[in-house]
Amino acid sequence: MPKSINELIMQYFQSHPNKDLPHGPVVDWVTKQYLKENPTPPRDPWRAIRKLHQDGILIKVSKGIYRYEPHNTKQKVIFDFSDEIKEKIFERDGYKCVVCGRGREDGVELCADHIKPKDKGGDNSIDNGQTLCMEHNLIKKNYSQTEAGKRFFIKLYQKAVKMNDKKIINFCKCVFDCYDIHGINGHITRPKIKDRKEEAK
Repeated sequence: MPKSINELIMQYFQSHPNKDLPHGPVVDWVTKQYLKENPTPPRDPWRAIRKLHQDGILIKVSKGIYRYEPHNTKQKVIFDFSDEIKEKIFERDGYKCVVCGRGREDGVELCADHIKPKDKGGDNSIDNGQTLCMEHNLIKKNYSQTEAGKRFFIKLYQKAVKMNDKKIINFCKCVFDCYDIHGINGHITRPKIKDRKEEAK
């Protein structure tokens, strides 16, 4: 089974523990190793390095320079599938993204995604997993952020109504209209907004 971009990055850092490593040589090494098992270069290893830093696995020393400290790195607890379950999910889905059909032979990183997130009762079973490319995994995460954004504006609108703040009420209305126009998060019901005649009463 070919190693993923993340696995190759961690292999490099783990073989150079406690050293300040510029991202350039890491990306070059990862690309070289990746091409030994894949026909096309890996997509954006630099972004994967930044993600490992965001997850608390790598330490950012300065711009473009990272370090892996086996004993001192503060790792976040990441709810994830085991390697065995990931492999079964990938195998079931034919090692292709269930959205776009692309796979590693197309030079894309594959992710085992939770269909139902943990915070909504999801588990680490094979049935709750699906194969996504990095692009569509990111799009799904962005949709989660837009959900949080819409709920924030609903709360903001409700507070503005209580305070009779017409400027914020109208601002929120424009935001809700934008969600509707682009068909984003329609499953979250927007509040009923009074028309101008009702507001004037």
